Amino acid sequence: MAPAIAAEQGGRQRRAAPRQHSLELTDEPPRHGLPGDTEALLPARARGYRAELGSILLLLVLYVLQGIPLGLAGSVPLILQSKSASYTDQAFFSFVFWPFSLKLLWAPLVDAVYLRGFGRRKSWLVPTQYVLGLFMIYMSTQVDALLGDGRGRGPDVAALTVTFFLFEFLAATQDIAVDGWALTMLSRENVGYASTCNSVGQTAGYFLGNVLFLALESASFCNKYLRSEPQPRGIVTLADFLFFWGAVFLVTTTLVAFLKKENQELIPAKEETKGITDTYRLLFSIVKMPAVLTFCLLILTSKVGFSAADAVTGLKLVEEGVPKEHLALLAVPMVPLQIILPLVISKYTAGPQPLNTFYKAMPYRLLLGLEFAFLVWWAPKVKHEGGFPVYYYAVVVLSYALHQITLYSMYVAIMAFNAKVSDPLIGGTYMTLLNTVSNLGGNWPSTVALWLVDPLTVKECAGAQGHTCATAAATELCTAAGGSCVTTLDGYYVESVVCVVLGFAWWFFLGPKFKKLQDEGQSSWKCRRSN
Repeated sequence: MAPAIAAEQGGRQRRAAPRQHSLELTDEPPRHGLPGDTEALLPARARGYRAELGSILLLLVLYVLQGIPLGLAGSVPLILQSKSASYTDQAFFSFVFWPFSLKLLWAPLVDAVYLRGFGRRKSWLVPTQYVLGLFMIYMSTQVDALLGDGRGRGPDVAALTVTFFLFEFLAATQDIAVDGWALTMLSRENVGYASTCNSVGQTAGYFLGNVLFLALESASFCNKYLRSEPQPRGIVTLADFLFFWGAVFLVTTTLVAFLKKENQELIPAKEETKGITDTYRLLFSIVKMPAVLTFCLLILTSKVGFSAADAVTGLKLVEEGVPKEHLALLAVPMVPLQIILPLVISKYTAGPQPLNTFYKAMPYRLLLGLEFAFLVWWAPKVKHEGGFPVYYYAVVVLSYALHQITLYSMYVAIMAFNAKVSDPLIGGTYMTLLNTVSNLGGNWPSTVALWLVDPLTVKECAGAQGHTCATAAATELCTAAGGSCVTTLDGYYVESVVCVVLGFAWWFFLGPKFKKLQDEGQSSWKCRRSN
């Protein structure tokens, strides 16, 4: 619901295990092979998790670090909203969450080019994390100015967007390297722990960078729960948080660079691709297949109906007075639900028709969009001098829990379908492409939804005849003349209704065609390449 939470679902969508191959920076010919298959060819070694506990903990730490930039980026929209940023500014900042949806564009490069003497994954992981750490420390000296001084100078949204876009780009690159390293860092018997480290680590990192930061940054939260004497500021600032985690990145990366060696027991296995050029050619050949092209076009438009609810609702609640730290804390009771839901839903998506679950959950999620609009409309009605009553937060949490059920039903169904149709000979490249398109299908409607809120909002100048509030300059003239701008039509409510209508139109007209894709024969998804 909140932008931070919506970003979590989009930004943290998993990239399939990388299976591209090396184009080494040496004079020797490339050694092609699938990391997963390579491990399978090693002598069988029955090893318990205790024997590789150090590697498991290292993966957990790396995924936690990956979640920190994601969480911080998710917290910035709430900070901007509390500083009265426009929705056009919010739309511009939403491009920050796109790198995790576009990382397929440079993933083949990360997988193929490396220094053998240093390590295939460390060649990218170490410099990327060093840059992240140094960048965080430098930005700790600049971010307060970028957020505005609160005395007439507002946030520099353009600079913040560029800054956090770079953060997310580096985090996405680190994700590619860590995902690949996870396949060879652990033995075949223990490689299943990699997904656990991924899920737990990223969730913990996002929690630290988002929920914990917003709570400690809030003066009201700290004064109410953590201090005996009130202070005008929270316990930490964004600058403090960036400096601390920048130092953690530098220390951790140095330890990894000098103390952790990569597994060199690699045996050539069946060739999948021949390097960077071949990988990009392969991606193009997959997209040209009629079934894949139809899937991409449908999935890119399937989430338009949820865009207003997912991208704008949280910002509107902050605008109506709900404290941003309280909104962030709503994610805490959802964590157990987010762990259990995929396990329960997978029972219904493991069969031959996983998209049936997607289709059945879609109308309920669309209707919850109207429920979210009601919560925004209801907020000022129940707000009192001390804040909001407990029953209001209870309704919000219940609504968000129902939203999570429908969201995960659709998400798990799509992941199951992608795994079902991916050509096993090129599974890594194929499934990564489908997952990336699915992820992008949620990001672009959210950006558009944020951008349209201001143009769709109608305001009138009350108390000063002859003036309007159509533009920022007109608003200043209205205020200078003694009037005030009053919203007569909120663009968010217009969007909420339009999005639900568009969503049901997609469900009614295109949904059956989308479901029909799972009835296509396996030959429709098999990629034919001429080498």
